[in-house]
Amino acid sequence: MTPSAPTPAYRRLSVEERRRQLLAAALSLFAHRAPEEVSLDDVAEAAGVSRPLVYRYFPGGKQQLYEAALRSAADELRLCFDEPRQGPLLPRLARALDRYLAFVDGHDAGFSALLQGGSVVETSRTTAIVDGVRRAAAEHILSHLGVPDPGPRLRMTVRMWITAVEAASLIWLDEDKEPPADELRDWLVEQFVAVLTVTARRDPQTEALVHGVLGLSGGSGRRKAAAPQEHG
Repeated sequence: MTPSAPTPAYRRLSVEERRRQLLAAALSLFAHRAPEEVSLDDVAEAAGVSRPLVYRYFPGGKQQLYEAALRSAADELRLCFDEPRQGPLLPRLARALDRYLAFVDGHDAGFSALLQGGSVVETSRTTAIVDGVRRAAAEHILSHLGVPDPGPRLRMTVRMWITAVEAASLIWLDEDKEPPADELRDWLVEQFVAVLTVTARRDPQTEALVHGVLGLSGGSGRRKAAAPQEHG
């Protein structure tokens, strides 16, 4: 008789390794299906474990597992904007957007379910996790701008742009990832420059930033906007 193939040796995982395994399985499922469409049985099957084992690590059931998976995804997204403060600003921003769009691409249609809410399992805690990602991204951008004490107009401008990046990412998925990611990245960088330039017309702090860090002329626009119009 031909000997059967040896059975793979079972390796007992540590608590942290098992938790990471379950979160990875859950993220993979939540990345392509809405949370309400994913059951604990699905997670157990994807991880190759039993349903009771999933409950042992997440006794709060799917809600607890979803929140933990969301935090894991949020941590990954925060790292997208954690770019070294070296070299020109706009290439740094482009590299951060490359990582962000790669995350969106990898999570595909589940990006909305993971980070945009609208799910039946959404709670104030999940909303806070998502908002924390947006705030962290804005803080990273402001840090790259090198402004020690950003005023309300500059902070609002950066946060508005972060919101626009999110919206563009969702639309990009709806449009079958067109235009190509590198073109979308460049477009978003250009929009960042554009919104800063517009704000510079109303805000001296942003005007100095646009003129200094970006090397653009932002002063004349603000003074012209403030000058009274003459009537003939």
